Amino acid sequence: MLRFSFKHIMVGLVMVGAVGLSYALTPKAKIADQRSKLDLETMIPQQFGDWKVDETIVPLQVSPDLQAALNKVYNQTLSRTYVNSKDERIMLSIAYGTDQSDNVQVHLPEGCYRGQGFAISKKTESVMQTLFGNIPVAKLVATREAREEPITYWVLVGGQIARDNWEMKKAKLKFALKGEVPDGILIRVSSITSDVSRGYELQREFSEAMLAALPASYRSRLIGSGSAG
Repeated sequence: MLRFSFKHIMVGLVMVGAVGLSYALTPKAKIADQRSKLDLETMIPQQFGDWKVDETIVPLQVSPDLQAALNKVYNQTLSRTYVNSKDERIMLSIAYGTDQSDNVQVHLPEGCYRGQGFAISKKTESVMQTLFGNIPVAKLVATREAREEPITYWVLVGGQIARDNWEMKKAKLKFALKGEVPDGILIRVSSITSDVSRGYELQREFSEAMLAALPASYRSRLIGSGSAG
């Protein structure tokens, strides 16, 4: 005949309770399902302000391994090169994923660039001033042989801007406590130039022109409701 001590019973109850609590705290509702669907191809105009898509430029291709990893995180990606009347070019990349749960997270550009053989330097947190408010951004420089590429990017997790992995984790935790799974979007603009300061300013001008060309509802999806901090 099996005998169970009070201690064994209490340990069992605690274990069952822990499993139940873990399930209860597991986010279940995707906020992407509560929002209007995004279509990046139609959302971002091919021409706005002094900028238009440069059809002569083929976007930089990533390795098959990296592409497979990206496909697990993002539902949609958009990569274009724009040119203005001064023959200046900006590369735009936007990636959107409906699931930013605990084991899924936006890939920051520095990791993707390192995976393609670039060296990363001069990463800083900054604020990009636009007509639509100040956007917290991250800036860095990617270098490979003679190619020098200043990059400006920002990430939104559930509509909140996050500039690094820590801020992304904080944003996800806020939603998890409400039983929700946030979506995530990465906006990256870059240019090939050794004049880093001019590169960043050109990226700001481009970003502002792009935001100005969007309806308010789309614009809010790209600039969010502020920092996750």
